[in-house]
Amino acid sequence: MFEFLTHSRLPPLTDPHKTIVVTGVGVVSPYGIGLDSMQAGMLSGKSCLEPAKDDVYPGFTGTIAQVRALPPLEEYSNPQYSRTDQLAVMAAQDAMASSGCDRSALLDAGIVMASTLGGLTEIDTSIAKDPAAWYRRPGGLLRAASYPFAHVADAVGEHFGIRGPRCAISVACASGAMAIALAANMLLDGAAPIVLAGGCDPLCPFTVSGFNSLQALDPNPCTPFDQNRKGLNLGEGSAVLILETLAAATARNANVLAVLRGWAMTNDAFHPTAPQKEGSGLADCIRLSMEMAEVTGDDIGYVNAHGTGTPLNDSAEAQAYETAFRGRKLPIPISSTKSYFGHCLGAAGALEAAITIMAIRAGALIPTLRLATPIETPAVDWLRGEVKRQPLPLAMSASSGFGGSNTVLIFESGQA
Repeated sequence: MFEFLTHSRLPPLTDPHKTIVVTGVGVVSPYGIGLDSMQAGMLSGKSCLEPAKDDVYPGFTGTIAQVRALPPLEEYSNPQYSRTDQLAVMAAQDAMASSGCDRSALLDAGIVMASTLGGLTEIDTSIAKDPAAWYRRPGGLLRAASYPFAHVADAVGEHFGIRGPRCAISVACASGAMAIALAANMLLDGAAPIVLAGGCDPLCPFTVSGFNSLQALDPNPCTPFDQNRKGLNLGEGSAVLILETLAAATARNANVLAVLRGWAMTNDAFHPTAPQKEGSGLADCIRLSMEMAEVTGDDIGYVNAHGTGTPLNDSAEAQAYETAFRGRKLPIPISSTKSYFGHCLGAAGALEAAITIMAIRAGALIPTLRLATPIETPAVDWLRGEVKRQPLPLAMSASSGFGGSNTVLIFESGQA
């Protein structure tokens, strides 16, 4: 009864108790709430990048992507919830709606949430003038309770009455993808019967000013993998996946959106911020994920790359793909979806996992926007121009981050 998850070119997944599936996907992005909104926007080629306004960081004149008019939460909302918490709760709520999962099935669920900010969004620049006075304001100390990264997972658990194990992840820009990989490990270890996993990060003066100080930002809409790239743009959003074993999903007659066929995590151990020049850590991560998935480079139909648009990242990443896919019969199709709504930091890997699932289900190879002069490499088919429509049974999402963290996720179609 599990044969619908096999494909003729791929080895079958024979043990439903060790097969991890995605039964819900929740998204909050600059396109709006829901995977359908993001799919409609991206497949139409719409970019959400726009000039920054003073409501993010007064005086900053760069390019960003914002989630506009965040609606109020439908149910009880703790006044201690930061904007980060709200993004996480909304994505979790959307994931539950997409899964059709009864709340009672989630009471013992695990929660793994990633963020690079936690509740630091609640601090504004006026704190520098008089920190003591800032905290003496009504609710000042209460808001401070939201600062820790762990508060995001706690907020999701508290809001929905979920009492299973909770875990907070913060490993820079690979955080969202790593949350999904660790959630899959939790399921295999039997730590929880079902897990909500993902990442969230809002725009914040601290990150905007920090990346601006690093001279890592492109003042105009970014151009990942272009030879003339100048940096990244920052965005905001959240994504949550509901993961469980195929056996559990079948027992409750759940709709399987995708299979998490393989995953891997590595670290470059090279530099606090710069990637290893040859991209060897990411190449190893790709190789390990394919080994786990029992597939080869020829089986991967598309890679949703990390692709920030910075000179160092994109160069190292291109070399990683050359190494990892060496021997592939045809160049590997690759794009960067950060060209649509920027780099969402701790949410990036989770949002890109959702996009990869979307691409599989839609049978769409999503191009990189504004890619005029791609990095020269015979190993890569840099996707640009129009969306390419074709069956896509297997696709990969790759994430990297400061400190050398890498995570690779391989998704397979869950459709017959």
